[in-house]
Formats: sequence, structure tokens, C-alpha cells
Amino acid sequence: MLYRFTEILQNIRKRHTNVVETLAQGYMEFSDSGKVREYEESQIQYFLNRFYLSRISIRLLIYQHTMCFGDEVPEHPTHLGFVDPHCYVEDRIKEAFENAQFLCEGYYLTSPSLELRCINAINPDEPICVAYVPSHLYHIMFELFKNSMRATVESAENKKSSNTLSPITVDIIKAKEDLTIRISDRGGGIPRSKADKIFRYMYSTAPRPVSLTDSQHSGPVPLAGFGYGLPISRLYARYFNGDMEIHSIDGYGTDAYVYFQAVEDQASEWLPICNRAAYEYYTSRRYQSDWTKKK
Repeated sequence: MLYRFTEILQNIRKRHTNVVETLAQGYMEFSDSGKVREYEESQIQYFLNRFYLSRISIRLLIYQHTMCFGDEVPEHPTHLGFVDPHCYVEDRIKEAFENAQFLCEGYYLTSPSLELRCINAINPDEPICVAYVPSHLYHIMFELFKNSMRATVESAENKKSSNTLSPITVDIIKAKEDLTIRISDRGGGIPRSKADKIFRYMYSTAPRPVSLTDSQHSGPVPLAGFGYGLPISRLYARYFNGDMEIHSIDGYGTDAYVYFQAVEDQASEWLPICNRAAYEYYTSRRYQSDWTKKK
């Protein structure tokens, strides 16, 4: 019975592997139709956040079960299923940077370097580690590095100084309550008029690829353009009661802050619930703004 249940879970996971891409393609086509009203756009963003966060939770539970009771082997012998009780943050960040750098060099033929600093305020002589899901940490860091690298290279090209790329600096600080990671670049920054849009699905400052599911696409893999990286990454950070913030100076660069719980028993799940408030959000219709200008 346990084997059969595990097999069913594996099949469910495989069947829904491409859900993100499929839903994104549908949203793209609906958005391009020009029939999306302003209040509907807000409701769609609200729905997608709740949908994808629930998906993150379900897939984590499935992976945890199949690794503990199925034939799938954890990535490392010390892992408890899908969770690493001693996830060394610096190692995961370096891995994400190297892979993003490989992608950047394949697309732009150059990439910025990494400057990394670790500050353990609790145990200064020990490396920073935390109980966490390594793949979640990797996903967040990889997406932020991709964005920083693209901004750094394109900003340097616009200034005709591509031979002297500014490094991407990363600070990892573990304190009593929070584990904070700051990624800083000098990629030209984001204007305030666009800063509040960066966590919207399907919003991107990069040219949008022709199709999310175009199997006939040839050439280098686009480094950006789908508009899903940052909102999904923020959900990964928030899932265990963390968060992500982006602060930018237009004309200079951007700082991304990722927060995690340093204390394991504080890293509780952050999940959507279906109640009256959610129903009212879906059914409310505000056609007009009550401000003189849109922020």
C-alpha cells in the first residue's frame, strides 16, 4: 500500500511538472488579447501568488515523502529527505553564482565576478548554516544572480565599458533571529516608475521571448524576459516565513535583500487560506482610482 501511494505521488508530480510554463503561456495570451481590466489584473496577480505558493507546498510534501519512503535518494546522505538540517549557505550561493555565470557568458560572452562576505554574529568562527531546503535557496539565488548579471553587462555595454564590469557583491549575515543575504550590483538600477511592478507576473524589463513553450527556438537560452523569476523567488523566500525585498537607485544599481528565519522552530509555513476575505477580493470590482495619480 505504501509503495502504491508513493508511486501515485511520483506520477502526480511528473504530470504537473510544466504547470508553471503552461499557466504562464495562458496568462500571456490572455494579457495580449487586451481584454484584461485593471481590477482583473490585480485579481489575477492575487490568484497566482496563492496558487504558486500552494504548489510549492504540495511539491515539497511530495518530494519529502518520495525521498523518505520511495526509491529516490536524497542529494546528500545527511539530508532528511528534501531538507538539509545543516545547509551551508555560502556553498549554495557559490553554486548558484557559477551556474548563472555560465549562462551569462554563453549569452553575453562575458560576466561579472563575485565578491562574497560572511558575518556570523552568533558564532563568528563557524560557517553560516541553517536548516533549509537547498533547492529553494538555490532557486532564489540563481534568479537574483541572473538579473544582476544581465543588468551589469547591459549597463556596461551602454556605457561602452564592457571590459571593466563591476563585481556583484554578496553579504551573508546570520544574527539571533534572521539570516539575511544582500546581493548588490551596479547595473544601472530601476526607476521608481517601474520598481513597484517587478514582482508582477509577466512583467519584465527584458524583451519577451516569442513563446514559453516554443520547442523550435534555437540559439542561446534567454537570460530573462518571462517575468516569473522574481515573484516565484519571493514566494520561495516567504514559504518558510522569510521574505524578499528589492531596493534600487536609478542610474546606479540595485540591492536585493533575502530574509530567512535563523531559528528553525520559527520557520513555519506561510500558506494561503480560503475565507471570506479571499472571496471578497476575488469578487470586488474597483473601476476607478481614488488618487490623482497612479503610483
